Amino acid sequence: MPLKPAAVPPAAARRFVLPVQGMSCASCVAHVEKALAAVPGVRRVAVNLATESAAVEADRLDARQLVRAVDAAGYAVPTQRLMLSIEGMHCASCVARVEQALVAVPGVLSASVNLAQERAYVEAVRGAVDESALAAAVAAAGYRVAQLSAGKEPAAAHAAALARDAVLALALAAPLAAPMAGAAFGWHWTLPAWLQWLLATPVQLWCARHFYVAAARALRASSGNMDLLVTLGTLAAYGLSLYLWWRGQDGHLYFEAAAVVIALVLTGRLLEARAKRATTAAVRLLGQLRPQQARVLRGGEERPLPVEQVAAGDVVVVLPGERIPVDGTIRAGTTAVDESLLTGESLPVSKVAGDRVAAGALNASGRIEIVTTAVGTDTMLAQIARWVEDAQAAKAPIQRLVDRVAAVFVPVVLAIAAVTVVGWLAAGAGIETAIVAAVSVLVIACPCALGLATPTAIVAGTGVAARRGILIKDAEALEIARAVRVVAFDKTGTLTEGRPRVAAVATAEGIAREQALALAAAAAAASNHPLAAALRAQAGASDSAIEEATVQPGLGVQVRLGGATFYFGSARYLQALGIGEPRLALGAPLAAQGHTVSYLARGDGAALQVLAAIGFADALRPGARAAIARLHALGIETVLISGDHEAAVAAAARAAGIARYQAGVLPAEKAQAVARLKAGGARVAMVGDGINDAPALAAAD
Repeated sequence: MPLKPAAVPPAAARRFVLPVQGMSCASCVAHVEKALAAVPGVRRVAVNLATESAAVEADRLDARQLVRAVDAAGYAVPTQRLMLSIEGMHCASCVARVEQALVAVPGVLSASVNLAQERAYVEAVRGAVDESALAAAVAAAGYRVAQLSAGKEPAAAHAAALARDAVLALALAAPLAAPMAGAAFGWHWTLPAWLQWLLATPVQLWCARHFYVAAARALRASSGNMDLLVTLGTLAAYGLSLYLWWRGQDGHLYFEAAAVVIALVLTGRLLEARAKRATTAAVRLLGQLRPQQARVLRGGEERPLPVEQVAAGDVVVVLPGERIPVDGTIRAGTTAVDESLLTGESLPVSKVAGDRVAAGALNASGRIEIVTTAVGTDTMLAQIARWVEDAQAAKAPIQRLVDRVAAVFVPVVLAIAAVTVVGWLAAGAGIETAIVAAVSVLVIACPCALGLATPTAIVAGTGVAARRGILIKDAEALEIARAVRVVAFDKTGTLTEGRPRVAAVATAEGIAREQALALAAAAAAASNHPLAAALRAQAGASDSAIEEATVQPGLGVQVRLGGATFYFGSARYLQALGIGEPRLALGAPLAAQGHTVSYLARGDGAALQVLAAIGFADALRPGARAAIARLHALGIETVLISGDHEAAVAAAARAAGIARYQAGVLPAEKAQAVARLKAGGARVAMVGDGINDAPALAAAD
């Protein structure tokens, strides 16, 4: 998980998510938390074993101090090496300025600049540094990054190495375990001691190296973990087998116990690694929504550049059908933008010069030029990903209890193992019996289930939820959900389907409904707007052939049908053609019912006549009413809170079976509405589907 500063007020603590390698159990979590909490300026630490990350709240960030603290605790923070080609350096003072600027970027551990090569080599916490941030730091120092090239290690490399070792260990341990399996069927036989040793030694000396390295780190930090238990247990079994073989015993040895334990634990680690990667897929999928390249206008020409090289102030060109790569303001062009991922608005939103757009949104129709205002981790899409990461990194109260228990688990197990040896010897048993009993204690007493089960369940649940459009505030929210007594719902895209349909038609005198729909569908054939598609689906295929058509993206379409000129589009489109508000009164009753209204007009200039107003509605989701009824049956009250106008919200509330509703509520006011619901002392849940609902989601329990 990358190290990223959260968007918080300057006076508040900054939040970072630091990747940590080498943790294998809940006691590891406790050691890392203790080490990071001791770093000056750190207010709070929450380590998550499932995501192998540490969420740190600090007054200031010194990545080197955090890395040193983790290293001293016996674990590791993965790093990456980046290379930048820099233009504009002329002397040693230039080198010093660039190095100083790069080291000041949060997450950078060191920077070395070579003047002759005009290159900078940066070592940083893996995933912590957005390449655009490095380019911006260099630009602020007065120089320019010409090329970025990251030498990132593949994310699956560790899992691949683990898989190779697990397969090798299983293959070598299988023959050793075969006699034990045969005994269950009455077949009693053993392998020669030399063959047992030959099979077990590669497992013990090579495949188990992961445990030795982690155990050594733990000992160096004066702590213990699961790797230490496995290391001590398997080495004891392997060493006892060598001793018994040396004493001349050629029958039952314990090579198979050591090899099988290592093989099984490695297999478990492999499954854990794959599960961790799968459960964090939601964040990776969000990142994939941002295009990797952008068309940037420089010197009057469009130049394709990696999105990491786009800087604030650059002009980016986005064509129809492409996703927007940056946050910014439209400089030129008109279009309709599908922002459902970000805002929850089910219908594409018309955008003109001066309107803001966000990275990850889909440009549905027209070519636009965007002046970049935010890139990388500052974009709205990156904030969504960060919220999902924060939810996965957070700890539920039950998990914090588990971590406290696990913190003392390993020392207690070691003590019990020592007492076991002494107890068996005191009871008159031989050294072999005593050691075998102690090895059993060390190997069986695994705290991984305690430390991994809860965070893995949380990460898996929040990951699945994110893929289905549900943002969960934090892990504690899951645990307190059982006490919820009021559920507040957003409307558009939450209770409704998010797909428009023709709901009502109002026609001018002398125009039949079917005729109006047929003409409107014929005109809409020239447009790919979702409202046009909904109209065509309602009216069916048109027999009229379009003689010529002009599309105004996001506004409407002008067509020639049978020698006459028709216009179909929004009220703003017709107003631009010179039709005043009184002549649009035909659609006022439809708008009052909460419909999105489009108009059909015929003629030119002063002879322009409004023929019909067509209202589009967003239907209730099929399961919405049943879900509301189920909540009511559980004694949970429901409330509808929406930014739509009164009539639309009232209609949706009636359709869903919700008695209480609030209309015309802005995103910031939704949080206040939730706070008023909480003032009565009830636990309140908020159900929303976009960033416009984020304040209310944060305000809810």
